Amino acid sequence: MNSCEPIEVFYNIRTDIDKLQYASYILKIVEDITNENDSSYNILQLLLNTIYTISETEMNKDLVIAIFKLRLMSIIGFTPNITECVNCHSKENLTHFSIKSSGLKCEICAKQDKSVISISEATLYAIKYIIMAPAKKLFSFNVPDESIEELKLISKVYMEEKLEKSYKFDKIFS
Repeated sequence: MNSCEPIEVFYNIRTDIDKLQYASYILKIVEDITNENDSSYNILQLLLNTIYTISETEMNKDLVIAIFKLRLMSIIGFTPNITECVNCHSKENLTHFSIKSSGLKCEICAKQDKSVISISEATLYAIKYIIMAPAKKLFSFNVPDESIEELKLISKVYMEEKLEKSYKFDKIFS
């Protein structure tokens, strides 16, 4: 190779400290889960789409990070069961997300699981969208603030449980 030119330089990340912090955070996660010389096209695609969303949009950054984490877990083999209750296989009243059982639980089965997080209907639809949406449309939705908080909690705890590692969102320049 004699030369190359960047396709996108994500200039806005360089001019906004908050955007830089979010981008650094996701890069730290990707660095930990990928290995040199591995074919990681889907992870690269997710990373680039996430960096682009952080750089070029005003989408809630906590929502962007939650989407990134849930989709990343699916890509690397920890796809949660989102079609039915992981216990009784009911498709009705899916009102909880079980961290230990890796998926949705109905109201009845959730009572027996201490690792469940109660979710709203908007959060349920958001989780399904995050797991199943085409990569190019992954960041093309919004949810109420209540759902952002639920997604933020679920994605954080789920990723920590599956990767057996905690990631802190560090303030780079505080």
